[in-house]
Amino acid sequence: MVGLAITLVKLALTKKELQVYLNDPTVAIDTNHLERGLRCIPMGRKNWMFCWTEEGADNVAVFQTLITSCLLAGIDPYKYLVDVLQRISLQPARDIRELIPRLWKEKFGAKPLKADLDK
Repeated sequence: MVGLAITLVKLALTKKELQVYLNDPTVAIDTNHLERGLRCIPMGRKNWMFCWTEEGADNVAVFQTLITSCLLAGIDPYKYLVDVLQRISLQPARDIRELIPRLWKEKFGAKPLKADLDK
């Protein structure tokens, strides 16, 4: 067990990817903040049983990830989803990355598209 721990420490010291948090103070050493954001998933597990298909469950996972990413970036998930669902047909495929929550906030967050119900 001790040998394994020493091997893992040596690996961490030699791999650049594992040292990112040492060089960049904005990177957290753990993922607790992400896990707290996903806590709602186990709480609703009985609801997710009724996705009916694997594809439905995959879609639920995508939306949960988008909503959690919005919350972590300080974005109102409703405003984000309303904007992105309208904007996605106008966005060129090469610029689709701009629609992930973090980049969306920088580019479109100041003036999001609104739903007809919000006008």
